[in-house]
Amino acid sequence: MRVVVQRVAEAAVQVGGEEVGRIGRGLLLFVGVGHEDADEHAAPLAEKVVNLRVFEDSAGKTNLSLLDVGGAALVVSQFTLFADTRKGRRPSFTAAAEPAAAERLVDLFRQELEVRGVHTASGRFGAEMRVSLVNEGPFTLHLDTDAMPGGRP
Repeated sequence: MRVVVQRVAEAAVQVGGEEVGRIGRGLLLFVGVGHEDADEHAAPLAEKVVNLRVFEDSAGKTNLSLLDVGGAALVVSQFTLFADTRKGRRPSFTAAAEPAAAERLVDLFRQELEVRGVHTASGRFGAEMRVSLVNEGPFTLHLDTDAMPGGRP
């Protein structure tokens, strides 16, 4: 699984002009799922996300986690995180998981965040979404289960 993490003051997602998810201070999480990803990847990735020290403390140091600041997470599926752009001009998305499997894993990841005490909102899987955000920092990270300690669980 791949996640682009953006620290935000607020973020929202709309589908067809209807707002389907909104958070205040927290993390906007774009989540992609590949063919090799499985249920056991969701929990360690969620654990990593909720404990990342990406929020500033009173001294201005990034020492606080999402849990420490009581922040929320907006989870938005994004298969394009598995784009292969090595050949030609049109990205290939063959490395992305099939929609049914990806939808299940993105939702499992969201549930794992909730289990850890983080309020979540989400986009709508497979829909054309309009995402708006106020990025704090800006502060953006890329996580990949392949690059986590020990590799894939």
